[in-house]
Amino acid sequence: MGRHATVAGRQAASAAARSKAFTKVAREITVAAKLGGSDPIANSRLRLAMDHARECNMPKDTVERLAKKGAGELEGITYEECAYEGYGPGGIAVYVEVMTDNRNRTNPELRRIFTKNGGNMAQEGAVGWMFKRKGVIEVSGATDDKIMEIALDAGADDVVSEGEISVVYADVSSFSAARDALEKSGLKIERSGLDFVPDNTVAVSGNDAKTAADLIAALEDQDDVQNVYHNANFPD
Repeated sequence: MGRHATVAGRQAASAAARSKAFTKVAREITVAAKLGGSDPIANSRLRLAMDHARECNMPKDTVERLAKKGAGELEGITYEECAYEGYGPGGIAVYVEVMTDNRNRTNPELRRIFTKNGGNMAQEGAVGWMFKRKGVIEVSGATDDKIMEIALDAGADDVVSEGEISVVYADVSSFSAARDALEKSGLKIERSGLDFVPDNTVAVSGNDAKTAADLIAALEDQDDVQNVYHNANFPD
């Protein structure tokens, strides 16, 4: 393959990834506004979604229009927020957050992805209890000790090093304060959000690890899926 073809391929992949990120953020803004109104000052979930929109370089007027559509101030598509639970290779637990305008389409698609990749969907509550909602902030720009000092002073629970990134965990009630403190200290917030974090992990290796990774990737690639959480501990 020639250089120009390779560059074109990369550009196409980048454009597709950006489009998918836009779609996920757009749905989150719409649902957040539907639940709590179009004012980000009074709606913390919407404010966080708007932060993600800025990280994706989504135009400000697009963000505002989506918020108004979600709040019913403008006509738009109505999305339903729901979750699907299941098991993957090696017995891992998988929790999938979805925003869809048609459950009758989404349900069989997710079931097919689970089955095709060595897993199976389960009933509501089957694995959800294994996860806790926590604030997760991925930070760079300082040593772990410095980040820990700032984060813990702001109410965070823990800081874990993952290479060049430090991952800060905080209770939902302390999340905003911890994020603001880190940002005001001049540190770079690589990513932040309210995630489902597993209480314990399950080690997977060999073929189970590969198939589990394929399952997670396939779920993340499904158009209606917002987030995929799991308790797999993959080998380095």
